[in-house]
Amino acid sequence: MIEYYNEDCMIGMARYPDKHFDLAIVDPPYGIGIDGGIGGGVKAKKSSFVKKGWDKECPSKHYFDELLRISKNQIIFGANHFISNIPINSRCWIVWDKLNGKNNFADCELAWTSFQSSVRKFAYKWQGMLQGDMKNKEHKIHPTQKPVALYKWILKNYAKPGDLILDTHVGSASSLIACYDMGFNAVGFEIDPDYYAASKKRLESFMAQIRLEEVME
Repeated sequence: MIEYYNEDCMIGMARYPDKHFDLAIVDPPYGIGIDGGIGGGVKAKKSSFVKKGWDKECPSKHYFDELLRISKNQIIFGANHFISNIPINSRCWIVWDKLNGKNNFADCELAWTSFQSSVRKFAYKWQGMLQGDMKNKEHKIHPTQKPVALYKWILKNYAKPGDLILDTHVGSASSLIACYDMGFNAVGFEIDPDYYAASKKRLESFMAQIRLEEVME
């Protein structure tokens, strides 16, 4: 089951008891002002989205306190921008290598994890019009959208069958699509009504397609 709410995650998280979720996979604002698009300059065309102002600052320590309270394990993208707000050392970071080549986009994104294993790397092209799976190319509806394949890799390597997954900043719904496709129950929050509507439509379209394929088999 996928539960998806158009709600401030701080309000939503307050409803849950300690360690309710098995794994939180989150991609909160980094506080670097990229809510209107990413990139730009002579080597890469900037992606264009409505400037909404949600990336003015990173989440507060209170957010991370709540996240750690209600989940047993966590994977937090962008933590290199706000590690002092977590603040817990980790031996296991995830490196997403975007295979960007020579341009002014970031070569990688980093995710802090609560796991006690080695650093791991996931390589998947995510460069403008070029993606790692061009046959199933994803339409980008959010400026910080991540590929479904990335979340599937995370679930395969860090989640166990039956785990309940949490995403506090759903954005494009890539995380929820991955959860649904791999049979995980999940709860997600998205505060922006426009992104919520677009991502919910994307999620429901994917779920309907999967159900249709199952009927036709």
